[in-house]
Amino acid sequence: MDLDGLDSQKQSEIDDATQVIKSPIDVPSILMEITKNEEQDDPFYVCDISDIIKRYEEWKAAMPRVATYYAVKCNDSRIVLEVLAALGIGFDCASKEEIRKVLSLGVQPDRIIFANPTKKISHLKFAAETAVTLMTFDSEVELQKIKKVYPSARLVIRIKYDDLSARYVLGQKYGCDHVIEAPGLLRVAASLGLNVVGVCFHIGSDSKDPLVFSKAIAAARHVFDVAANLGFKFKLLDIGGGYPGDKKKSIKEIGNIVNSALEKYFPDLSVEVISEPGRYYVNTAFTLATSINSVREAVQTDPETKDQTKVRMYYVDNSIYGALISIFCDEVYTPRPLEVDTTSPLRPSIVWGSTCDTCDKITKDVVLLPEMNISEWIFFEEAGAYTLSISCEFNGFATPKIHSVVDEEGWLKLTSQVPYPLSRDKFVIGNKPEYFRIGLTGPNKFKTNYF
Repeated sequence: MDLDGLDSQKQSEIDDATQVIKSPIDVPSILMEITKNEEQDDPFYVCDISDIIKRYEEWKAAMPRVATYYAVKCNDSRIVLEVLAALGIGFDCASKEEIRKVLSLGVQPDRIIFANPTKKISHLKFAAETAVTLMTFDSEVELQKIKKVYPSARLVIRIKYDDLSARYVLGQKYGCDHVIEAPGLLRVAASLGLNVVGVCFHIGSDSKDPLVFSKAIAAARHVFDVAANLGFKFKLLDIGGGYPGDKKKSIKEIGNIVNSALEKYFPDLSVEVISEPGRYYVNTAFTLATSINSVREAVQTDPETKDQTKVRMYYVDNSIYGALISIFCDEVYTPRPLEVDTTSPLRPSIVWGSTCDTCDKITKDVVLLPEMNISEWIFFEEAGAYTLSISCEFNGFATPKIHSVVDEEGWLKLTSQVPYPLSRDKFVIGNKPEYFRIGLTGPNKFKTNYF
């Protein structure tokens, strides 16, 4: 088939389609196939949809009582939202635009929690217009706003309970003290005639201490009891986010702690329990590939010892302002050569980003890498969380394109077995062209077996 003859709309459909691969997903092999095209020199992601499905199933097995509301801010790419919507999970939205994006997928408003304790008036009005009723608060000012704009909303009081070892501690910005402040806020809500239905907390993004979940659930129990004395009938507990997003950590440990705490403090199964995972679902599904556009040999002098080291500098086609922006928040990404020459000695190396900013340094310290050259590729695993959603195009470098793949089993689930099946038109399979573009000016042949 001549792709050059396709109209732009049809070409866009092929570009955005997810490839169905019969064999097990081997991301490095997929990266190699894509980079074989001589015209491919822009950075890109490979998103393994099968990994997202696997994470969903592992969660259900570990915490069957806890429904998930995906934190859209973590990665708001359309393919991710479509897959999670198909699986039937809910969504944690923080703004009008995030709500709009989720609703555009056909998701019903009762599958959304407006989980921003400080909402703009116009965003509250939009929630009211679109029947998104469930939302959080942690202050009297927020209660007054809701009373004025959306008095029929169902409210969830956010309490503060931090894991101080988490990568991002949130309690200094959001959440009320569950002993000192929560009772007063509930009394204000009662005086305003507002409908408070439950409690939420977030122990911190990328939490390190799972036991904090148990302590936070106990604190939520206290607020439930206070609310009952004030005449409220709480039926919702939101245990927030903070779940691991790397391959080496299992959700099982947190699951055991959460399950035990729920059994102890919330044995009444009529209480609905939800959560707001973000990086858990998407981080390991995304791999970033970027080419080397320049190489330089340099001598570095240690400021203390004055020792000199010859270092090989690699300049790649992405940056800490783009797909690797989480480096600003102390995230560490390990560069891996796509094609490894086992005979090449390891050299002290530094990987620099594509912008002209001297802060644009991808490897914080000198690392050992085999000797590589211009136009060779390196890749970074576990690049799905807080990358796409917060990157920018500083210095004019575009956001990498996403190339999504799924195995046969995942494809069957998404198109026939999930609560909200996806259309088969969203996939490149046997009855579709085997030639398609990957953000290129010409066709690219992807040789992995289809069925």
